[in-house]
Amino acid sequence: MAMIEFKNITHSYGTKPVLHNLTLNFKTNQLTCLLGGSGCGKTTILRLIAGLEIPQTGQIIIEDETVTKNKQILIPPHQRNIGFIFQDLALWPHFTVYKNIAFGLTERKNTSQKVKEENVKDTVLKMLDFFGLKEHADKYPHQLSGGQKQLVAISRSLVLKPKILLLDEPLANLDVKLKSKILEHIKNLKQNFDLTLIYVTHDHKEAFAIADEIVVLNDGKIEETGSAKQLKKSENKFVKYFLEY
Repeated sequence: MAMIEFKNITHSYGTKPVLHNLTLNFKTNQLTCLLGGSGCGKTTILRLIAGLEIPQTGQIIIEDETVTKNKQILIPPHQRNIGFIFQDLALWPHFTVYKNIAFGLTERKNTSQKVKEENVKDTVLKMLDFFGLKEHADKYPHQLSGGQKQLVAISRSLVLKPKILLLDEPLANLDVKLKSKILEHIKNLKQNFDLTLIYVTHDHKEAFAIADEIVVLNDGKIEETGSAKQLKKSENKFVKYFLEY
C-alpha cells in the first residue's frame, strides 16, 4: 500500500525545471532513500510532500487523500502529520535539549489541541531515554556533539507522533563513526514508531545501509528504483557510474 503518491509532478524554480513529469509511490512503513547528486530534485520532493512547495502540474496523495492538485494546496502543511528534519537541524540555540524536544508539544498545549503538562513531561522523558539523551537534558545545542544534535532533532519530530518522517541529508556533517551510529537509530525508527520514512542523501553507502527501497534520481527524473542488492547489479549507465563514487 502506498502512503504517498506522486502523479505526473512537474516543478520548476523560475525558469529552471527541477522535476519532470514525475510519478512515484512511497510505501507505508518503508524506509525509502532518494539518492542522487546536487540539483537532481531530492530535497524538492521532500518539500512538496511537506507542502512547502506547490508543483506546477500533477497530484500528490497522502493516505488516499489528495493534498495538492492543479497548483493548489488542498491540505495545508500543519494538517499533514509529517515530521521534517532539515540538513541544518534548526535547533533552538536558547533552549535546552529538554525544551527543544518539548517545543512542539508545548505549542499544542497552548492551542486548542490540549496536551496536559504531565503528558508533555512523560513523552519527552521517554524520548530522552530511548535515544540515550537523559544526561544531556539540561544542556544547550552548542554543548552537544554532532551526533547528539541529530538525535535531539529526530526526537523533537517524533514527540508529535508523525506518520511520515522526512530527513534531508541529516548526516552530511558527521564523521564516519558517528554516521554509522545514527544510521542504526534511523534504521530502527520505523519499527519502534510505526513510521514511513523518506531519507535524502547523495551517499550511496548511507542508502545501502538503511533503505528498503532506493530511488536513484538524475536531473529531475528517476533513473532506477530498487533495493541495494538490485541496484548493485544494475546495468543502467548512470546508476553504475554514480555508485562507483
